[in-house]
Order: sequence, then structure tokens, then C-alpha cells
Amino acid sequence: MNCEYFGKCGSCTLHDKTYEEQLQYKIDIEKERFKEFDIQNFDIIKSDDSNFRYRAEFRIWKNFDDEQNPTLHYAMNDFEKNALEIESCQIVSQNIQNLMPVLLDDIKVDDVLKHKLFAIEFLASTTNDILVTLIYHRKLDENWEQKAKEIQTKHNIKIIGRSRKQKVVLENDYIDETLNINNQDFKFQYKEGGFTQPNTKVNAKMIEWVLNHIENSNDDLCELYCGGGNFTIPLSTKFKKVLATEISKTSIKSALKNCELNSIKNIDFIRMSAEEFVDALNETREYRRLKDVNLKNFNFKTIFVDPPRAGLDDFTREFVKQFEQIIYISCNPETLHRDLQSITNTHKIESFGFFDQFAYSKHIESGVVLSAKDKI
Repeated sequence: MNCEYFGKCGSCTLHDKTYEEQLQYKIDIEKERFKEFDIQNFDIIKSDDSNFRYRAEFRIWKNFDDEQNPTLHYAMNDFEKNALEIESCQIVSQNIQNLMPVLLDDIKVDDVLKHKLFAIEFLASTTNDILVTLIYHRKLDENWEQKAKEIQTKHNIKIIGRSRKQKVVLENDYIDETLNINNQDFKFQYKEGGFTQPNTKVNAKMIEWVLNHIENSNDDLCELYCGGGNFTIPLSTKFKKVLATEISKTSIKSALKNCELNSIKNIDFIRMSAEEFVDALNETREYRRLKDVNLKNFNFKTIFVDPPRAGLDDFTREFVKQFEQIIYISCNPETLHRDLQSITNTHKIESFGFFDQFAYSKHIESGVVLSAKDKI
């Protein structure tokens, strides 16, 4: 990737390397981190070397040119945390990259649209559905709404306006995405403000990697931290029934909608934490949220976890050891390493993968499939 802001923009920290060099740099670090587990083979899932991010946010920076005329630019932080004006971004998807300059040109010449605008967020799909959120330091009125509708129609995009305690949705607050997983299409709605995997193509490969490293089962799957069903829905094709938990109401609503889009009926989503779920499973406490779900009807042998950067807490780390098969997707190799030091006392690593979601940064995602050393 050839970017004129390499070495200036703080987003790409491994700017002094080619794509292959930066990937190898990260893999070497992680192989050293996990060497105590004597893993014989690491699967490496690569990213495209440019135009791979389908979610991005930019500050809007107001300045003056040499003749003291006001200017408007996208901006990122440089390595000193100062604003760096940019004209383009090579890591965002091609449809976002194409939209960025023409959208800003329209905003620049409109006093209503540019007044107190301080950030723009982009959310795009591989099917060319684009949602743009314009964020302001002022209340939005009908005049703004009319102007925003004009550029929404002009560019065939969806626009949301945000300011403090205000959200104006002109059409929809989501995009439609279709992921092709092992030659099967899965439909998703990605909501504005909700969590989505930024590198859509690597995300699809991550899901494929999980599916390809487990067998079809007549047993049931338990999932913690299910989000909007990104893994849950494709995984449901491998199991008789699935019970998925998530603490976020917004994510649960998205997961239910995504289930409906794919006509999947073997998943129960419940809103509760891991600790609450174990209490319910052990019948130490009753939850009204489970009034329509009979936990005794499930025969769990596999658990899937995709925790936040903090990894598994002590309670959940012990809980997952009760399952014959553990599938662990991690966004933080440090906490994954810590958790594996405990989990590998009872389970052995069957498969290990690295997923380059964030090319040109030091970040890399991991996936592990483990099986119980002694059948439970």
C-alpha cells in the first residue's frame, strides 16, 4: 500500500514495512508469546493490503489557507496526538474512499451542513450500502434535515445526524451486509453505533476458519458475548440448538433481527452476563428473562467465547473448562495467553489461527479450538 501519510498519521503504526513484512513482524512476536504451548502449526489469515476497513471515523478540521480563506478537511491524529489534515485514506474500503472527497466538497459549500460539524463516521458493506453519520456541536433542525436529504439522494447513501441528546435518522440507521461463508450467504443488518468487525473480508474468513475446524454435532452450542450474532448464526448450522448470551440490549435486538433475516430457528438469545448464566444453569437463582427458555432441554458440549480485550474473568475462565470443546476468539493476545495458561490444564489446543484484521498496526486477532484432555 502506498499512502502519502505513512509516518505521519498515527493510525498505521507499522508504516515502515510492506504488508508482508508487517504481518511477519506480528506473527513472529505472537509465536514467541505462545511458544510454551508447543503449537505445531499456526493458520495465518491475511487481509487485503489496502481498502480493508469498512468502518471509519474522521475528525473535521477547520483551518485557513495562505490567503486566510476558511478550509475544511478530514483529520486524524499524528504520532504526537495533534490534528493531521488528510485528503484521502488508503485503508478504508474503496466505496468509502470514493465517497470521502465528494461528500466533503458538498459540505464545504453549504453553510448549514458545515456549521459546527466536528466528525464524520462511515459504515459500509461489501454490497455497497453506506451509512454516514454527521456529528455536530449544535442542535439539528428542519433546515439541516432538508439539506442532508439532498446529499443523501445525490450520493445514494444513508445519513444520520447526531448532536448531544439528539439523533436524526433520515432513512435507516443500519446497513445491509451479506457474508459468503463457505459458499453460503448469510444476511446481516449492521446498526449505527453497534459493534461490527471493521475488516469485513477477514471477518468472513474468521468465521470460515471456525466452521472448518469443528465437526457437525448433534449436541448443542453455548455462546457467551454473542454480540449481534456474527458467529452465532453461521455456527448454528453445525449444531442442533444454540443458546447465546449477551449483556447489551441493542446487540440482542440486532441478533434477533439477523436470525429472522436468515430464517434460522434453532437459536435462543438471552440477555445476561456470564455469571448470571451460570447461576441459572446451576439453578442457584431464577431469572425472569429465562421464562421462555428451558435450560434442561440443552445438551451442551461446546462453548464459544469472543470476549472483550480484558479476556475472560476468573469466574468465566473456570466455567468454560466444563465443556468438551472450547472455541475462543480473542482480540487481545496478552489476555488470551493468560487464559490459555489456565485452560490448558484441562484442555489441549487443537487449532490456532491468527487473523490480520488491522493491517499496518501492531494489533492482531487470534482463534483457538481446544478439546478436553479427559472426556467430560
